[in-house]
Amino acid sequence: MGQAKIIILGATGSIGMSACACIRRFPDRFRVAAMSANNNIDKLAALVKEFRPAAVCFGASEKAAALKGIMPKEVRVFTGVKGLEELVEQADFDILCNALVGAVGLRPTVAALKRNKRVALANKESLVIGGDYITSLLHQKKGELVPVDSEHSAILQCLAGSERDGVESVILTASGGPFREQPLDTFKDITPKDALNHPTWNMGKKITIDAATLVNKGFELIEAHHLFAMPYEKLRVVIHPQSVVHSMVEFHDGAIIAQMGVPDMELPIQLALSYPERLPLAGKRLDLAKLRALTFFEPDFTRFPCLKLCIDAGKTGGTMPAALNAANEVAVQAFLDNKIGFNRIAELIQGACDDHKPVPVDGVETVEKVDRETREKTRARIRE
Repeated sequence: MGQAKIIILGATGSIGMSACACIRRFPDRFRVAAMSANNNIDKLAALVKEFRPAAVCFGASEKAAALKGIMPKEVRVFTGVKGLEELVEQADFDILCNALVGAVGLRPTVAALKRNKRVALANKESLVIGGDYITSLLHQKKGELVPVDSEHSAILQCLAGSERDGVESVILTASGGPFREQPLDTFKDITPKDALNHPTWNMGKKITIDAATLVNKGFELIEAHHLFAMPYEKLRVVIHPQSVVHSMVEFHDGAIIAQMGVPDMELPIQLALSYPERLPLAGKRLDLAKLRALTFFEPDFTRFPCLKLCIDAGKTGGTMPAALNAANEVAVQAFLDNKIGFNRIAELIQGACDDHKPVPVDGVETVEKVDRETREKTRARIRE
């Protein structure tokens, strides 16, 4: 087997850097064909020097001149959101590792599938806002999706060799974030610093806030619906503070198969790149004798209203999840900018969902129209 050529979108983020570590570990199996970053020129330049990709994309268009000035002449430079799609459409590659954050990740995912490539998907929003359309592409035998999220990677592993009609339920685990035991009457005082202090995972700011509200888990439930063709009635979320069991599958004979491991994203990333083969991964191992206890409990929708909003949006279908995602992205950024309180994230999402009249997702343009309109309305609500 030759080297697989990989595009890493979001190379300077936590998932992207972990993907780089996996590629570094197996230089005979993988090489970087192209990569992107949003605004960290220095970090991107260091990665380009190490991996020597043929092309890069830089999100901050206003810094493009500076980037071109430090890139080797043979490296082709794309810029902006449009550049991400153009890069995927034009580069020579086998696997797209999409580690972008937000709705911006949809077009590159679609572009890769249309080229019949594998997508190692860490960009939740691709399936949340465009799941119906992406599923239609996959049904046309356009490309392949392999999940990178630890929860969906776990489900993939638990389902191996099993028939879908034998599944009684799919159980996604959630750590519960930093506020799973905090008194509800103090939620109005939560600061961005408080919300960014995740007890288990080291993630980017936006995803960490989503983990605190459990929007992240709601998105993962919608993803699971599309990835595994599971009806929402068979999808469950349980709070599991230890983050050792990454997900479980319950079968109709009562057996439950769980995938366990230390909280480390390199395992699911590496598996997505090499699937179905498992490559060795050194490092810390799960010591069952030291665990002492694994605890699970049902999520409290009073404490986590955003999770219920995500589930309802998924069941409604069409463009409703796209509206929810757009409102959430705007609300989270406003919270990080200290423009709104933590409690208002759920209020703004609820308002967006109440206003939206969903239509079928028949293409990227339909999703993007809903995304633009919902962002405008949500920003107006914040100004009010």
